Amino acid sequence: MPKLINLKIFKNFFESQSAGGILLMVCVIISLILANTALGPALEALLNTQIGYHSENIHLQYPLLLWINDGLMAVFFLLVGLEIKRELVEGELSSIKQASLPIFAAIGGMLAPALIYTLINSSAPTLHGWGIPMATDIAFAIAVISLLGNKVPLSLKIFLTALAIVDDLGAILVIAFFYTEELHLSYLPYILGVLAILFLLNYFNVQKIWMYIIPGAFLWYFVHGFGVHATIAGVLTAFFLPTTEDDKESPLEKLEHVLVKPVNFLIMPIFALANTNIKFESTMLDGLTSPLSLGIIIGLLIGKPLGIMLMSFIAVKMKISSLPLGARWQQILGLSLLAGIGFTMSIFIALLSFSEHDYQIQAKFSILIASVLAGILGFFVLNSIAKHQQEV
Repeated sequence: MPKLINLKIFKNFFESQSAGGILLMVCVIISLILANTALGPALEALLNTQIGYHSENIHLQYPLLLWINDGLMAVFFLLVGLEIKRELVEGELSSIKQASLPIFAAIGGMLAPALIYTLINSSAPTLHGWGIPMATDIAFAIAVISLLGNKVPLSLKIFLTALAIVDDLGAILVIAFFYTEELHLSYLPYILGVLAILFLLNYFNVQKIWMYIIPGAFLWYFVHGFGVHATIAGVLTAFFLPTTEDDKESPLEKLEHVLVKPVNFLIMPIFALANTNIKFESTMLDGLTSPLSLGIIIGLLIGKPLGIMLMSFIAVKMKISSLPLGARWQQILGLSLLAGIGFTMSIFIALLSFSEHDYQIQAKFSILIASVLAGILGFFVLNSIAKHQQEV
């Protein structure tokens, strides 16, 4: 008997992501304008303003920028975690057969850019940034594909969403295992204690969402103190929210529905405003030939589509997977180009990769260029294919 999937939640998620991605583009432009006017220093000072509470036992006083990148982004990762779990339980990732192609595609789309970046930066001090071109920005990618309307089959949109979800999961694992500097083991018992509470809540099928959110907030504090990036707490909390395989709205789906609009229309735009305030300088253009910039740009523009296409081709030819319904290889190429839009997650990993301000700025600039080009190329390829099909 086929599973009954709550498609309304997916539809709301997809539509909100599209609109949110367009708003994200607007905020990037605003941030770039502000950074290159007299308001630039004022914005920088605002982001460095210390906010919070500090005492001998509790340290919660950080710059506003850190609250955005560690605090608000934890809510973003909570939503990503909810989406991953729901897809694993009832969606595109719920069986090996369903999940195989986007999983293989995502793996190829992560390994190839990381390898290209590593080869280019093998003898450079920027080698640690190998995770930057691995990421796909789901909001931007879906925003671009939504501009094509019904020119692209729904199966391809679902494929791109599933690929981006697996990509996000990969980025989360990379952050957890490779971008953690120093661990404070004294926090580990507290983390395990909170996880045990969340496990029991799930085991006894507690339906009240707030009973998961409160331990999740404590988990954020303990994970931050432990030394692993605090946004991981959002994903861990999400995995304990109960869900079902039928069409009845579960606590997980309820929370996902509540978070979609605040994340896409508030949290992500704030992140964009705070992290793309790049002041353009003539040295940036010279820096585009540096190993850092070349690794990011080539990784996102060539590595992403190359890895996705290669792994997808192998999976289909070995009859492990099949192409999405109504899809052609040319359309998979267009989607793989869109996957090179690394914006949000790439910037996030860049901030974790480098403490040097110059490296951060150069990485952001390179990500911005690569993401814009990937979006334009992907749109052009998919639009050209659609026009050709209409003529035929």
